[in-house]
Amino acid sequence: MASRVLVPWLVCALLALVGCDAGSSSGSDVPTAREARGAGSSIAPASVLRPAAELVPPRGEAWFGASIDWSRDSLAAYADRLGRTPAVAVGFYQLPMRKRDRTWLDQAVTQARAAGTMLLVTLEPRAGLGKVTQPVVEDLARLLDGYNRQGTPVFLRFAHEMNGSWYPWGQQPQAYVSAFRRVADAVHRWAPGTAMVWAPNYGGGYPFAGGRYAATPGSAAARALDTDGDGRVTQSDDPYAPYWPGRRYVDWVGMSIYHWGAAYPWGENEIPEPGKFTDLLRGTYDGAAGDERAVPDFYAVYGERQRLPVAVTETGALYAPGRGGADELAIKQAWWRQVFAADHAQRLPWVKMVNWFEWRKQEPEIGGIVDWTSTHGIVGRAFCADLPTWLRFADS
Repeated sequence: MASRVLVPWLVCALLALVGCDAGSSSGSDVPTAREARGAGSSIAPASVLRPAAELVPPRGEAWFGASIDWSRDSLAAYADRLGRTPAVAVGFYQLPMRKRDRTWLDQAVTQARAAGTMLLVTLEPRAGLGKVTQPVVEDLARLLDGYNRQGTPVFLRFAHEMNGSWYPWGQQPQAYVSAFRRVADAVHRWAPGTAMVWAPNYGGGYPFAGGRYAATPGSAAARALDTDGDGRVTQSDDPYAPYWPGRRYVDWVGMSIYHWGAAYPWGENEIPEPGKFTDLLRGTYDGAAGDERAVPDFYAVYGERQRLPVAVTETGALYAPGRGGADELAIKQAWWRQVFAADHAQRLPWVKMVNWFEWRKQEPEIGGIVDWTSTHGIVGRAFCADLPTWLRFADS
């Protein structure tokens, strides 16, 4: 596995001595780092830190990341299983931060610094968006700046999946946009080594009726979500636009894209349909789960048109142990071969980060355990062997 990834980097490193641009790709309009960040931004001197908003991998490449269970796993152990060190590690913390959240984040930063890995920090305002006050965001920004200046770039995913109905910050577009802008202003001012990531949930099944935090019919939130003006919030409404905070507040866009099975209710072990990953990202899915082509093309609208790098902030394929159905390797390999397709640079050049969800956990959606992992046993060996050369790691 290692030789599949190391050889191209060794070649490019040698070519760099004679002026080779390892990231060049003729015909691509993916922006340079400076273009992606935008003009007029507050950036600390390069000698002090690397502005994370300017960290974009070379053309034709994307960072490989992992969301690990920090309570049971470590970056070192994960890297040992994979044979490579992920470029990005994902963690989840509450905002406002409790003492234990700061402790856990400190520990993650320590591991990331030792590994040379960047962090994607997911902040969850579980006490409500109203608690994300100016003092809270200023304290957060200064904390992140300290990590940045110690050598750890951070991607900040604030209040992810805000268009869903399952989180306390969900389906409150006005309050969400206000809070996101408040966080972004503080981060851009005081923590230029941290990039803001805007990351809704995939819009298939929107508005996710029946969730605890679904917008109340007739409320101001529901009126804002009624983008087609028919007096109701339905699948016909845009699942992303009401939550868009504006280009100046966003450095990356992202989305969690999973294979949960063929059709709801989830929980059956089923092989992904061909092309499903790209169809979900681009709003062209029409398959076993239904016709979801009314969902906007997230990649085009928020990546290409906004000229922003796109992150697959979480991905994985459902395997429920003990439930029969398709083989674990067959399911997961079919999915990762879509996610890591060889023609990625040609089809999806704006996708610049892919984070695998390396958890085995209880999932309420199926009422049981799902093993999302990809680095153990025969599955792990196949995963390592299939990693493409366009992925970039911390040690490459």
